[in-house]
Amino acid sequence: MYNKIINIKDDEMELFQNINDNYIEFLSNSKTEREAVKNSIELLKKAGFKDLDKVSNLKKGDKVYAVNRGKNVAAFIIGDNIKDGINILGAHIDSPRLDIKQNPLYENDQFAYLDTHYYGGIIKYQWATIPLSIHGVVVKKNGKVLNISIGEDEKDPVFTITDLLPHLGKDKLNKSGNEVITGEDLDLLVGSGDKDIKKEILKIINAKYNISEEDFLSSELEIVPQGKARSLGFDSSMILGYGHDDRVCAYTSLRAIIDSNDLTKTSCAILVDKEEIGSVGATGAHSLWFQNVIGEIIYKTLNEYNDLLLRNILSNSYMLSSDVSAGFDPIYSNVFDKKNAAKLGYGITFNKYTGARGKSGCNDASAEYMAKIRNIMDSNDINFQTAELGKVDQGGGGTIAYILANMNINVIDAGVPVLSMHAPFEVVSKKDVFEAYKAYMAFIKFA
Repeated sequence: MYNKIINIKDDEMELFQNINDNYIEFLSNSKTEREAVKNSIELLKKAGFKDLDKVSNLKKGDKVYAVNRGKNVAAFIIGDNIKDGINILGAHIDSPRLDIKQNPLYENDQFAYLDTHYYGGIIKYQWATIPLSIHGVVVKKNGKVLNISIGEDEKDPVFTITDLLPHLGKDKLNKSGNEVITGEDLDLLVGSGDKDIKKEILKIINAKYNISEEDFLSSELEIVPQGKARSLGFDSSMILGYGHDDRVCAYTSLRAIIDSNDLTKTSCAILVDKEEIGSVGATGAHSLWFQNVIGEIIYKTLNEYNDLLLRNILSNSYMLSSDVSAGFDPIYSNVFDKKNAAKLGYGITFNKYTGARGKSGCNDASAEYMAKIRNIMDSNDINFQTAELGKVDQGGGGTIAYILANMNINVIDAGVPVLSMHAPFEVVSKKDVFEAYKAYMAFIKFA
C-alpha cells in the first residue's frame, strides 16, 4: 500500500466520518496546549481511563493517564509484560501563535493595544487583518486561576492586527517578506476612544473578566485565529483549521489508544508542549517527566523499580513520533523533491529523517526499524508514503523524535501531510486523518 491514493471502503465510511467529525470538534475547542490537555482528559475519562495518582497497582488491561502542569498528558494501556518495552505514540499540542507580553496594554492616539511576542516559526504578515481571539489563563495573587476565552462566542468581541492600505504601501511592498511586518508590529488592536482609552479598557476587563493590569504579570494569554475548523472544498475532502500541526496527530494518537483493548504490549500516547520552540522546559519533551511517569508505571506494575530496569525497558520500546509532514503543494512545487514529497490523500507519511540540509539535528531511523514499520503497515492494509521536508538545501525542520531516540528508543516520524503549515489556518486531507488513526492503531497492537 506504499504511495497509493486512498480509497475509503464502504464498511469504513461510518468510522471515517466519525473520526473526522470528532477531530474537527476537538481542533476547534483545543486552541492552546491547556485546552488540548483538558479535552484529552475528558475523552480519556469517558473511555474508562483512571488517574495514575489514584491507582496503587496495575495489571494487564488497566487504563491510566497522567498529567503534568496542565500541559502534558500521557495515557497508558498495560500489556502482558512491561519488561518487553512500550509501544509509544508521541505528539505535541503547542502550535505557532502570538503570546501577550507581561506588560502589554498601552494606548497610542486614542487606540488601545496589547503588545505581543510571537511563539514558534510564523510568517508574520499572515497574522495581520484576520479575526483573532484570546485564550489562556490568568492567575491571581491568591492562586485563583481564571480560564480565559474571548472571541469564540458570537456575542464576544474579536481582535485584529492592522496593516497598511496598498495605496500608501509602496515602500512596504518593496521590503522582503520577513520585513513587511516586524515582530514589534504585531500589536493587537483591542479598543478605541476619544481619551483615556487604556483606562477604559482596564475598567472593562476588570468588570467583565476580573483582570487587573498587574494580573498580566502572572498570565499566559495566547492570541490565536478566531473561529472553528471547517470542511474545505466543494467535496468536503479536506479540513481547514488552526493548529493541525500537531493536534491532528495528537488527536489520532489519542483516539488510537482510547479505541484499543487487550493489547499484548504496554502502549502509550504522550502529548507534549513546547515543540515549536525546541521542546524545552518542564513541559517539553526534554523534561524528565515522561521518564518519571514510566518509572511509576513500572513500580505499580512490577512492584519493583531501579534505574537499570527503566533504561532496559526504554531500550526495548518502539515509538512513532506522531508529527506532521510538509504536504506537496503544486503551486510551490519548486521547493519540493516531488518523488520524495508527501501528497494529500496518500496516507500517513514516514520521515526516516528530518533535520536541515546535512540532516542536522535529526533522528535518522535505522533501516531495520523502517523494515519493521513497513511490515506493520502492509500487514494491516495501511496506506503510507515516505517523504523529506523539501529539497535538501531548501530548509528543513525537526520534531521530538531525536529526544526520545536519545533514550535509546527506536523512533521514526510518522504523521499527516499539511498544506500551509504554521499559517493561521492549515489544510489536511480527511483521508490522511483517517489513515493516520488506522496506522497508529496498528502500531500499538504489534507485539
